[in-house]
Amino acid sequence: MEKIEALRERRAKIQMGGGERAIEKQHARGKLSARERIEALLDPGSFVELGTFVKHRCHVLGMENKETPGEGVAAGHGTIDGRTVYVYSQDFTILGGAVGEMHASKIITVQELAMKTGCPLIGLIDSGGGRLHEGVNTASGYGKIFTRNAWASGSIPQISVILGPCAGGACYSPALTDFILTVDKISQMYLTGPVAVEQATGEKVDQETLGGAMTHSTTSGVAHFIDSTEQDCFTRVRKLLSYLPQNFREFAKETIPTDDPNRVDEGLNTIVPESNRLPYDVKDIIRSLADNGDFLESMPLFADNIVTGFIRLNGKSTGVVANQPMSMGGCLDVDASDKSARFIRTCDSFNIPILTLVDVPGFLPGTDQEYKGIIRHGAKLLYAYSEATVPKVTVIMRKSYGGSYNAMCNKEAGADVVLAWPTAEIAVMGAAGAVNFVFKKEIAEAEDPAAMRAQKIKEYEDAYSNPYYAASFGYVDDVIEPKDTRARIIREFQALEGKEEFRYPKKHSNIPL
Repeated sequence: MEKIEALRERRAKIQMGGGERAIEKQHARGKLSARERIEALLDPGSFVELGTFVKHRCHVLGMENKETPGEGVAAGHGTIDGRTVYVYSQDFTILGGAVGEMHASKIITVQELAMKTGCPLIGLIDSGGGRLHEGVNTASGYGKIFTRNAWASGSIPQISVILGPCAGGACYSPALTDFILTVDKISQMYLTGPVAVEQATGEKVDQETLGGAMTHSTTSGVAHFIDSTEQDCFTRVRKLLSYLPQNFREFAKETIPTDDPNRVDEGLNTIVPESNRLPYDVKDIIRSLADNGDFLESMPLFADNIVTGFIRLNGKSTGVVANQPMSMGGCLDVDASDKSARFIRTCDSFNIPILTLVDVPGFLPGTDQEYKGIIRHGAKLLYAYSEATVPKVTVIMRKSYGGSYNAMCNKEAGADVVLAWPTAEIAVMGAAGAVNFVFKKEIAEAEDPAAMRAQKIKEYEDAYSNPYYAASFGYVDDVIEPKDTRARIIREFQALEGKEEFRYPKKHSNIPL
């Protein structure tokens, strides 16, 4: 039938985007086309496209003579491991993936459907920015996308995958989502490009240094993950999604456990050095506790003095926040506070229990941190833990001093269960610093001040360099052998599965941003 054949021709033309030559250029850059990306991400054959025949309606500045097949973006729904997701993929082969009114309209359609149906939304972003030909209609389109990102926040998981440029105001859509994934040497994000930077400030910088995947993974903290190829990135998206539920009303799907929940690790009994000044790698502990040692770390290259990510405990998705003694002794600073607070709130949004592993000597001292607002940023971490209503289990492994004791989810911050290892030290500050205040007069008046100071340090350590003083007041629920930690935390989280917690009524909270 002639009309059916015409339909097939129209659809085939749209699916070719900017044409074979343009797609070949994408491939030469190590990039897939928009629809190839969707096929690589979703379960085979599951993609259903929406808005296929949408066209722009701009008739100025030569746009009346330009065809933009599919309006430069493929959008619709499909499945990942059988779960329905909504997805859009910008097509760089059509006007560089530039966003216009109808391009934005297609993205808005899948945003709203994802919210209505309670399904995750994944954006595959490859766009040079706004379509200048369309003027304020472009700005309006962006604004509607941003607003829906905000509406969807905490309701459905939103994942942004940067697969090329993401320039100008376009950056704010991924910035409003839960996770940003990047590909090294392919992803670029910046509000103002190198040319604009040079014109405005005289500073010369290339695109990769200004806004490449490595920059945002190590320096700015904008990106959560970085991979070497697009295919590796799609594999990571699928894995990340496996730890998340469909929406805020549900729980992440449980896997069938293949690791003994009662498994012990004798190595944990000796992993913390006898000297509290010596470091160890907290990631070794996390992998020991996790089912089959599997740990999906979030933001591994940014603020590495704190570790965040997902594990499974007896098949159940669990978020982990852990101080890292290998970096700055595990001190909390501005970046670590922001990183962990955001992760905690993400877990709480999607009903993912939180395990906190503590070895923290305090907040990082110095004018640099004070001037950057460590008071305000540290308050975000305190706030995030206090606000979270998911089950929270804390394990104090070694140091837990002063304000950072509160910041790392103690009883007062809402921990449901606090466990401690025999190596735990819970105090206002370390012994060496504390005696300078508590015993200042005695040390100054002693015949041998150095000997007196050493004696007082030992007295202070005898009192506080153990978990039993805190346990005597109920601030610690139990002191356990490290080797038994996996079995114990699994049992505690099982007991907390029915937890309900209520808050005072309000319009919304006011986190110290």
